[in-house]
Amino acid sequence: MSAACNRRPILVLGIGNILLRDEGVGVRVIEQMQKMHLPDDVELVDGGTAGADLLDVLAERRKVIVIDAVQADCKPGTVLRFTADDLVRPDGVGMSLHELGLGEALTMTRQLECAPEEVVVFGIKPKDIRCGLELSEEIVASVPKVVELVLAEIAK
Repeated sequence: MSAACNRRPILVLGIGNILLRDEGVGVRVIEQMQKMHLPDDVELVDGGTAGADLLDVLAERRKVIVIDAVQADCKPGTVLRFTADDLVRPDGVGMSLHELGLGEALTMTRQLECAPEEVVVFGIKPKDIRCGLELSEEIVASVPKVVELVLAEIAK
């Protein structure tokens, strides 16, 4: 984690598999944000389907904002906000989103004493996670909302 001293304090991390339509929403949000002018202290990362290997990317940040598809009991396109505590149970056992290991990676950063100071996760309920590259209409419509929410978190 030697690169930690040079890293930007705010990380926006998009997670997902773009080959499974709406499962790739986190990556698609990052692609949209890459077209924007963001403050110098913000780093955008396409985390793809990474899991525990996110440890180095997450370590030593002031704030981490994660975007991912999440299974939830709500209508497709609904955006939910979580914190790190929602992802990592008090007993230290991680609860990953889509079995990607985000919870486990956060647990490891805590154990190694390099955890981000704050973690916010925006989860988007997918409609279609079959093979394909295009987001469903509902998810396309939610992307600008997610971008706005991320920008608001950056500004805090």
